[in-house]
Amino acid sequence: MSVEELGPRVILNLCGGKLQITESTLGCIIVAFVLAIVFIYLGSGLKEVPKGKQIWAELIVEKIYGLTEENMGKENLWFAPYVGTLFSFILIGSALGLIGIRPITADVNVTFALSILTFLIIQFFGWKTHGFKGKIKEMCDPYPFMFPLKIIEDCTLPVSLGFRLYGNILGGMVIVDLWLGLMTKLSNYLTTIPFLRFATALPLNGFFDMFEPVIQTFIFTMLTMTFLAIALRKEEN
Repeated sequence: MSVEELGPRVILNLCGGKLQITESTLGCIIVAFVLAIVFIYLGSGLKEVPKGKQIWAELIVEKIYGLTEENMGKENLWFAPYVGTLFSFILIGSALGLIGIRPITADVNVTFALSILTFLIIQFFGWKTHGFKGKIKEMCDPYPFMFPLKIIEDCTLPVSLGFRLYGNILGGMVIVDLWLGLMTKLSNYLTTIPFLRFATALPLNGFFDMFEPVIQTFIFTMLTMTFLAIALRKEEN
């Protein structure tokens, strides 16, 4: 793998090359389309007595609302749809390697878009909850010189969230590629059939395309809920 191959490939050039459709753009569209179809299907034809797909739909909703309540409290349960959508999008997008597609979260543009969206939501509802004076007071607590430090702290949030997700998913992709290349070379010393590559591909993909996406999705979602809960928390007088 060369340095040029670390980034997503350009699939389509529009407007004389000024607008480019990359693997990540196409992957985001595919993931959004699949999630929309699945959720519309699971949410259709609901009945008072659940059966079949409705059981799975209610189980998923229950788990998402339970996780949101546990980390953000009952008063903030209305964030559950965002939490569920974020979790689903990152999980599916990070596991695209299972079907031979580059994970969308291996693109720093995608992970930063997600982290900046989370940052803007946190800031908007934080200022809305506390009001202008209350927010300024909180940022100056316990001393006024803390104000610029709090600004720096807030600005580092999208950077840390974006780079953490991007680095872990891209790192896994690079490790898999390097390992499979090594196994191919070792196999060539014995036979023209890269049997070592075939023998090690499944466990590697199982870890980096299944286990790792779940862990990184959980971390990103949990950090989102944690910082949201902190921003929405009101000081008791």
